[in-house]
Amino acid sequence: MNGYIVLTVFLLAGCAIACIWMKRYYQNRMEATYQELLLKLDRAIGGEIQNTVYDESMDAAVTERLNRVVQISGMNQEKAESERDTIKSLISDVSHQVRTPLTNIMLYVGLLQEQDLDRSTMLLVDKIQKQSMKLDFFMKELVKSSYAEQEMISIHPEMTGVEEIINTACQMVELAALKKRIDIVTEVTEAPCYADKKWTTEAIGNVLDNAVKYSPEDSQVKVSMIPYESFICIQIADQGIGIREEEQGMVFERFYRSKDVSSEPGFGIGLYLVREVLVKQGGYVKIKSEIGKGTTVQLYLSRYEA
Repeated sequence: MNGYIVLTVFLLAGCAIACIWMKRYYQNRMEATYQELLLKLDRAIGGEIQNTVYDESMDAAVTERLNRVVQISGMNQEKAESERDTIKSLISDVSHQVRTPLTNIMLYVGLLQEQDLDRSTMLLVDKIQKQSMKLDFFMKELVKSSYAEQEMISIHPEMTGVEEIINTACQMVELAALKKRIDIVTEVTEAPCYADKKWTTEAIGNVLDNAVKYSPEDSQVKVSMIPYESFICIQIADQGIGIREEEQGMVFERFYRSKDVSSEPGFGIGLYLVREVLVKQGGYVKIKSEIGKGTTVQLYLSRYEA
């Protein structure tokens, strides 16, 4: 009797050990399978086509489907890039085709205003000028909005001069500043920076445009440069209405506009593009402002090639 009990105990112990071993075996096998699956998923995310063994196993089926996903994703990406290039080209062509005659209209209006015209005719000329300026503004905002929406900001930074970029940007807002009798004072020296000349000029021009737009007549906008060890800071200070503290981090969001400037034309694109341009080339932007005391925007550009 005792022998049967001992044998039963041994059999039960053996079954328990076998169950534990089988459990660990299948756990290890499942972990290995999951690790292999995760590796395949990582390769698929990276766009890598994986070797497929054409058999009836589940592993081969999963690999084959992942390869199909990668191929479809690649085709969609190529199509999206092609469509984006087409839209970019179309926007550029439309902008050029419209801006050229619009610039001529504004030029002719300016020439008419210099003539000795009667009062009724001069009123009509002034109306043409205002509508032309409004159309010019909306064309510029349309291009900015399209760049932001289609993610067309393609940055190609290189070593370039800061002074040239600032001077070109100041020329972009010279006419608007003259109309409000705003004096743009520049205190910069020639220094190299790592930036995309075209897009950085556009970014600085956007900040200057805001400074002129939201500043009172007969005021001053000061552009200065502060060299640091790794960055060059371009500082643009105005004497405008200022930005509320709780809104200073929000003004860089796309399409955000403060209720304090709702009477001014704009779509809330300019500062969003400024941040995008600087971040894409290793820089950043900061704002210091106080309501009624003006705003200072600091744009940091890298001094060294990445």
